[in-house]
Amino acid sequence: MGYAQLVIGPAGSGKSTYCSSLSQHCETIGRSINIVNLDPAAENFDYPVAMDIRELISLEDVMEELGLGPNGGLIYCMEYPSLLNYLRHLEENLDEWLTEELDNYLDDDYLVFDCPGQIELFSHVPVLKNFVEHLKRKNFNVCVVYLLDSQFITDVTKFISGCMASLSAMVQLELPHVNILSKMDLVRNKRDIENYLNPEPQTLLAELNQRMAPQFGKLNKSLIELVDQYSMVSFFPLDLRKESSIQYILSQIDMSIQFGEDADVKVKDFDEEDD
Repeated sequence: MGYAQLVIGPAGSGKSTYCSSLSQHCETIGRSINIVNLDPAAENFDYPVAMDIRELISLEDVMEELGLGPNGGLIYCMEYPSLLNYLRHLEENLDEWLTEELDNYLDDDYLVFDCPGQIELFSHVPVLKNFVEHLKRKNFNVCVVYLLDSQFITDVTKFISGCMASLSAMVQLELPHVNILSKMDLVRNKRDIENYLNPEPQTLLAELNQRMAPQFGKLNKSLIELVDQYSMVSFFPLDLRKESSIQYILSQIDMSIQFGEDADVKVKDFDEEDD
């Protein structure tokens, strides 16, 4: 059985930085992981790339085909119509490319997929859902790692918006879900977001009602109940300056995909003491 993380989240939430830090951490502790790039517009990597979606489509392909420069090509890659073309291209070649790549890894290998930041990928477009189903057929336990930039979680409205996006991914992908507040090392006043790490639903509702007009009262109540019902109010803070923070996040993910549970239990033999 293999194991995999699907690292998703809005653009700029720190997905590639997370993957890089995770790679360095695992190298330090002597643990083997493989980082996979699923972003066709990516250029520079701070981690070793084990598999690369740019073998199927890349920014250079778009520039050559459409006669665009680097800036125009990148904008085209990031626009929604181009995203659909990329998704169709990925789906058409998914089985062949992914199967061939996965055959290079052993049953107990650990893969981390660094995904693009377009929210369509994990909200309603089915390509990542199909991607996950393929991984499952190859006997991989998969967990979604959803990153949300903690620097933007400074009030209840932004927090609820982030929760809704994460909930959309949870419903779409139907996988174990670990939510992370990223870039905690860049937050100057941590008191601004401490209340959102494990908040009380009634407190959230009261703050939301204060921020919005009275006619939104029923909607606010429904949103808070939805977030509370799906246990989406629990986020893990990630401070990349601290190895203990990275290790804690990794342990939560490992637990969600049952990594290491089938390992042999080591029992130490003790010699009987002489009378």
